[in-house]
Amino acid sequence: MKWMIASDIHGSAYYCRQMLEAYQREQADRLLLLGDILYHGPRNDLPRDYNPKEVIAMLNPLQNSILCVRGNCDTEVDQMVLQFPILADYCLLWSGRRMIFATHGHHFNQQSLPPLHPGDILLHGHTHVPKCVEEKTYLYCNPGSVSIPKEESWHGYMTLEDNRFFWKDLSGDVRMEYRL
Repeated sequence: MKWMIASDIHGSAYYCRQMLEAYQREQADRLLLLGDILYHGPRNDLPRDYNPKEVIAMLNPLQNSILCVRGNCDTEVDQMVLQFPILADYCLLWSGRRMIFATHGHHFNQQSLPPLHPGDILLHGHTHVPKCVEEKTYLYCNPGSVSIPKEESWHGYMTLEDNRFFWKDLSGDVRMEYRL
């Protein structure tokens, strides 16, 4: 199974469109969104083509292909307009024998770990910075941000297939890779 993993769209129709073009190009089986879908948040500038209603219209037709966790900018009112669940604090995926704890990152993160076994993976967005860090007992991964990248990173996403993570920019160019 091939997953595309993205985070922090923050209501940008421009970058959401590019993300969905990448999703089609990747021919991924599922799209995992790590939160902050519609609202830009008070700490961020408005992203390019900020238009939450257009983002809603682009994502809802994919409702059966999207798995999503709640970001710190996502609310119950967002759930009223999105036709796929967005309010779970985390979800669990498996890659072989490794559990992937997928969350947004504002509750569970490297400073506040969820329950993990040695070798498990903590996957979250929130910081807008792509990362892959081998910690002593777990792997930490972050896809970065679709619309508001920080620390001189790129607008991008990740894929997971055959025990390999790839970090890509929205044009599909590989920026980082990690084999489990």
